Amino acid sequence: MRKRDLHILTSSIHTYTGDARFSVRHPEHSDDWDLRIAYVQKRDAGVYECQVNTEPKINLAIMLNVEDAQATISGPSEVYVKKGSTISLTCSVNVHSTPPSSVLWYHGHSVVDFDSPRGGISLETEKTEAGTTSKLLVTKALLSDSGNYTCMPSNASPASAVVHVLNGNHSL
Repeated sequence: MRKRDLHILTSSIHTYTGDARFSVRHPEHSDDWDLRIAYVQKRDAGVYECQVNTEPKINLAIMLNVEDAQATISGPSEVYVKKGSTISLTCSVNVHSTPPSSVLWYHGHSVVDFDSPRGGISLETEKTEAGTTSKLLVTKALLSDSGNYTCMPSNASPASAVVHVLNGNHSL
């Protein structure tokens, strides 16, 4: 039952809501009953109650907190590399239930093109139970590689870092 509106969502294995995102899972030969909400949204946050119709009634209230899906780029927000070295940026996405279908990288307003004549650009994306990680590598950094880099997952807020490619004669 959803407490905010006292809506009975499921009973036994039957679902009593028009919202197809809600379902119930009951493994065979188990005492477990799991309420599942696909594609969770902010409005799903709140108290849900599991009830067992015994005498006395048994109930357990669970508070569901929903966090915004957010990408983060590891390390400082400004990265300094020497010309000719490798730019390495790692983006993590905190969406565990539904990994992003894609993670795009932008340099300024342009999608990073791995097939560009510039060459030396690679991307490694790993999806695990812990989340999704995307690593952008730009080898043999050029001064023109300086600028804002944005990691943009299909289902989360983006993250950005500014890269400064320096001539070898500059000191930090």
